[in-house]
Amino acid sequence: MSFEKQETLIKLVILSIAVVLSFATRLFSVLRFESVIHEFDPYFNYRTTRFLAEEGFYSFHNWFDDRAWYPLGRIIGGTIYPGLMVTSAFIYHVLNWFHITIEIRNVCVFFAPLFSSCTTLVTYGLTKELKDSKAGLVAAAMIAIVPGYISRSVAGSYDNEGIAIFCMLFTYYMWIKAVKTGSVYWAAMCSLGYFYMVSSWGGYVFLINLIPIHVFVLMVTGRFSHRIYIAYSTMYCLGTILSMQISFVGFQPVQSSEHMAAFGVFGLCQIYAFVEYLRFRLSKDYFQILFKNLAILVLVIVGAVAIILGITGKIAPWTGRFYSLLDPSYAKNNIPIIASVSEHQPTTWSSFYFDLQMHVFMFPAGLYFCFKHLTDANIFIIIYGVTSIYFAGVMVRLMLVLAPVCCILSGIGVSSILSAFMKNLETTRKDKRNKRQDTYPVKTEVAVSVIGMMTLFLITYTFHCTWVTSEAYSSPSIVLAAKQYDGSKIIFDDFREAYYWLRENTPEDAKVMSWWDYGYQITAMANRTILVDNNTWNNTHISRVGQAMSSSEDKAYEIMRELDVDYVLVWFGGLTGYASDDINKFLWMVRIGGSTEKGKHIKEEDYYTKTGEFRVDKEGSPILLNCLMYKMCYYRFGEMYTEQGKPSGYDRVRNVEIGNKDFQLDVLEEAYTTEHWLVRIYKVKKLDNRGL
Repeated sequence: MSFEKQETLIKLVILSIAVVLSFATRLFSVLRFESVIHEFDPYFNYRTTRFLAEEGFYSFHNWFDDRAWYPLGRIIGGTIYPGLMVTSAFIYHVLNWFHITIEIRNVCVFFAPLFSSCTTLVTYGLTKELKDSKAGLVAAAMIAIVPGYISRSVAGSYDNEGIAIFCMLFTYYMWIKAVKTGSVYWAAMCSLGYFYMVSSWGGYVFLINLIPIHVFVLMVTGRFSHRIYIAYSTMYCLGTILSMQISFVGFQPVQSSEHMAAFGVFGLCQIYAFVEYLRFRLSKDYFQILFKNLAILVLVIVGAVAIILGITGKIAPWTGRFYSLLDPSYAKNNIPIIASVSEHQPTTWSSFYFDLQMHVFMFPAGLYFCFKHLTDANIFIIIYGVTSIYFAGVMVRLMLVLAPVCCILSGIGVSSILSAFMKNLETTRKDKRNKRQDTYPVKTEVAVSVIGMMTLFLITYTFHCTWVTSEAYSSPSIVLAAKQYDGSKIIFDDFREAYYWLRENTPEDAKVMSWWDYGYQITAMANRTILVDNNTWNNTHISRVGQAMSSSEDKAYEIMRELDVDYVLVWFGGLTGYASDDINKFLWMVRIGGSTEKGKHIKEEDYYTKTGEFRVDKEGSPILLNCLMYKMCYYRFGEMYTEQGKPSGYDRVRNVEIGNKDFQLDVLEEAYTTEHWLVRIYKVKKLDNRGL
């Protein structure tokens, strides 16, 4: 076997190991627990995928879901990105066509690990186009186990991001191929990848702004060429037409401000090409006169059209989510419903190291080597890296976008360093054979030290990724596990217990009020109608629920009767020490409840003490100690002894004795409390029949 064939075989084996490793590392949750769906949004995705697999695409596209947003309902087909569901249903039907019997739930559970393996392959291809196959192998191995990506792609994490990262990197891979070749074929493939991305995740806006920025930078730096013109014009035209076929997207690519950068760069490309044509056809003097007049005319026309379209509303302004990316304080000051989501908070410095580890310092090294060998393709990855690190700092959720480019740039950095110093070792050996004197005497020692240091980094990276995956990202939020003082494990399955009770013990048409976080889980697992859910499209409706939770019983009862509520569900962690409960989320209910006209009487400062503290003990605000949420969480809790040496009613999350113990509920009656008190369900009392 020739050396080239041996090298190819070795690369194939290493890449195969990376692909298998990518799939295997995401199965911790299946090994530790049964095969379950994680988090909140994945339950909606699973529910809709199951409907699609059973009823077909036509019924799915026209499905009106009367279980959500009572009494408004929701048209599913026109309000989601269907790529995730359609892909899963397609895999399900293909497997069954080959007589491989599998439940749709298991397809959903293993979907993200499957596509993470595909992401590993695409990362190899993309990095190979940017540097070489050696860097591609390093980057593929890194992305296979990087925690920043695993957090959204473990088994059971059935969310849009599980497929979107593959779509995004595939689109970038096709774009780099199109830029390097100027081929219409690769540009068309790029537009198909973009269409798949649009169908899967709203984060496609980042992609359709990044590529135009790349083209614009190439234009400004004098690198614009016929290849770039063909690549971008083809990609933009086909991609825009295809993206408009998604019902949820519609005409946004030609009407919303988030897409105007792509349209503007497309126009610049046409103007640039036309100017170059005139430059070729006209003499220098005539060209200068025509160019000046043409430039002024174009600027005036474009400015006038933009102003007219903006005033008439033909071009929609930037959305609140987009503003919150540009200004981290915007959501907190203007849209509390966005700011209330934990994954929309700014990223802490520790989170960068936790999710990226050695990429924190190898990322700049990769940027250095890209600047050192500047090409059209390397300019793209530099822009991608710089913009993604900014957005990841603004919003912790976007760490997912940063992780792939960190792996790519780190792969380039590690590969370049190892290649350079391995050559030093080879050169030293050759010099010794030929009895030549080294250019500097410690070349071997330096090379060995650097190679040893890089090896140590890679080993510690592997251990870190394994630990983070097993400890932080492999436990489903629907089933909790904790260690007792004697080291034994205890499982908290209260959430599924509560949803099972709702499904089996309440009328089929019962309406359940809860905070919006739990809406998807209630509809998917309990099959009951809910008022609000994780879609959060109607701030007024959510505000009304927040008003009920933060009001006194009598005022809350009026709101619950208005909304036709039968049951109320709350999460409470005071007994077990579970911190993500409704008391810790309560201030967001107050802020959102008071953000509309009907809730203007609700003031956040009323729920603090005179010293500005949020407390649930005797020093707490009287309004807080008598609101509906407080009473639902702490009803009968004053009789409970939670820790040895502590008084009854000791809250293990807030570490205080509650301030209001002896109270009765007037408008609610306790229907069910789970084993560990994590979920409490109350039934709304009917009005008294007073007669005539």
